[in-house]
Amino acid sequence: MTSPASRIALTEGPIARTLLLFSLPILGANVLQSLNASINAVWVGHFLGESAFAATSNANLILFFLLGVVFGIGMATTIMVGQTVGAHDIPEARRVVGTGLGFFVAISLLVAIGGFIATPAMLRGMGTPHDAQPYAIEYLRIIFVALPAMYLYTFLGMTLRGAGDSRTPFVFMLVSVILDIALNPLFIFGLGPIPRMGIAGSAVATLIAQTSTLLALLVWLYRKKYFLCIHRNELRLLVPDVTLLKSLIAKGLPMGAQMVVISSSAIIMMSLVNRHGSQTTAAFGAASQLWTYIQMPALAIGSAVSSMVAQNVGAKRWDRVAGIGRAGVLTNFALTGTLVLIIYLFNRAALALFLGSDSSAIGIAQHLNHIVVWSFLLFGVTFVMFGVVRATGAVMLPLVVLIISMWLVRFPFAALLGPVMGADAIWWSFPVGSLVSLAITTVYYRRGTWKKAHMLPATPPVIAEVEPVV
Repeated sequence: MTSPASRIALTEGPIARTLLLFSLPILGANVLQSLNASINAVWVGHFLGESAFAATSNANLILFFLLGVVFGIGMATTIMVGQTVGAHDIPEARRVVGTGLGFFVAISLLVAIGGFIATPAMLRGMGTPHDAQPYAIEYLRIIFVALPAMYLYTFLGMTLRGAGDSRTPFVFMLVSVILDIALNPLFIFGLGPIPRMGIAGSAVATLIAQTSTLLALLVWLYRKKYFLCIHRNELRLLVPDVTLLKSLIAKGLPMGAQMVVISSSAIIMMSLVNRHGSQTTAAFGAASQLWTYIQMPALAIGSAVSSMVAQNVGAKRWDRVAGIGRAGVLTNFALTGTLVLIIYLFNRAALALFLGSDSSAIGIAQHLNHIVVWSFLLFGVTFVMFGVVRATGAVMLPLVVLIISMWLVRFPFAALLGPVMGADAIWWSFPVGSLVSLAITTVYYRRGTWKKAHMLPATPPVIAEVEPVV
């Protein structure tokens, strides 16, 4: 079987250039997803009203949680595939893909059916406003129908990245986003034989875009005779290998739990912000929109570092691991630093995109940006080190660090110092939390115990000395 030219050799060549070329498509895919969500929100919010917008917001919280749970299993698969491809053990890589694919198909069908049935109960449990519940039920049930395609596309994209191909997932993500954006107004408002579907039309657009893109990706992979494709005579590989599945779940759940920690922390911090009035809440909301994009390079580089380190661990190229970490830190400073500088130079203009140039909240937003934005450089360095250590199988440290920094440092700092510092206690809690997470992760990295971890149950990686990243 051939391997598409879009794969990058992650175990050889100049480290910094390879990492940059590999991480840029991941960054592009993240940006596309955010833009897609923003544009769809504009259609719903501007043309269907506040109740419909509230409905999609509540439904998307449920969707984010469900995708976060499987993200960890997908990330574990990425690392396992990376290690086996790096070791040139293609039969084992195909076993990993088969086990992961079989698991994803089963879990996606169970979640889709259960979620479809339980949609009203979940929305009531979240306290979704009564006027928004009918819209939310209509929207979310169609999203649950689309969920298997979402899960499988996510799985395939992460598998390809583990094998060294970040370009193909980006290209197909671009196709999916274009389809989704184009179909949203068509199904929301109707045209010709297509009836006006309202909020359900937005969900139908997502269903069609996700399913079509998944099918197109599968056709492309088989036509290219991709080396990880599973054929009719190999369907036994889709029956999950118990040993591999245990490892996928044991390593994947802590990575998925990170998403839960992050989302729950955001909800807690929002409750503190809300105490300072609607203007402060609006300012924080506008700044948060910018922060989403500022954090994207760090998330993309961290993901790229994981794939790259995993392949080099599998190839026993431990001599390259420290270099990958250093390159990741430098790339983070270059990309994230550029965005941070742009925000400081054009702070008011950037915030005006969300608040309007005459908004009374814009001054508050400028002030909190001055306090918080620089700390995303520290966040980026931490995520690079997370990417290095989890690629060996050391997945608990990132989760523990996030729990400490977000639940045990950031929230108590903001809550206890609030009576003295006012809203500034909330803003300063972000850099304080970032400093704590960076300090803990650096100490752990320098100790080197993560080098003893292993991802694959049968063949742990060779232990070797690795220089610190920072």
